[in-house]
Amino acid sequence: MSSEQNPAQDPTGPRPRRLTYAAVLAGLEGVALAAGGLWVLVLVVTGSPDDRQQAVTLGITLAVLALLPLLAARGLLLRRSWSRGPAVITQLLALPIAYNLIHADGVAVPAGIALTAVAVAALVLLVNGETTRALGIKGPGRAE
Repeated sequence: MSSEQNPAQDPTGPRPRRLTYAAVLAGLEGVALAAGGLWVLVLVVTGSPDDRQQAVTLGITLAVLALLPLLAARGLLLRRSWSRGPAVITQLLALPIAYNLIHADGVAVPAGIALTAVAVAALVLLVNGETTRALGIKGPGRAE
């Protein structure tokens, strides 16, 4: 749906800060996933993993999964209403991963805490009324 079809979206007006912050958080998650995938692939080339095929699959999977939050972040910045769905899904998927990281040992615990904070903050920003209006999303029963 273009902005011409949806008068609630004004691409020339200022973008709400909450929408920008949500896009930045989604983008950071995408960059982190891409970096993790690249890191695993570099370790495959430079090291000797127990199972090379599994490590390559993990690296490629992380890199491909990075596309979801990156595309969502771009869509949020451009005020595309479709982008909120992938952004919310990314945050909901991040919460069980964060839970597992928090219950692990060592450096994974702070990573889990950070991921929890980012996911919860992004969810709050994404469901905020200001963000919803900026994306031109109408609630149930509001087909104006």
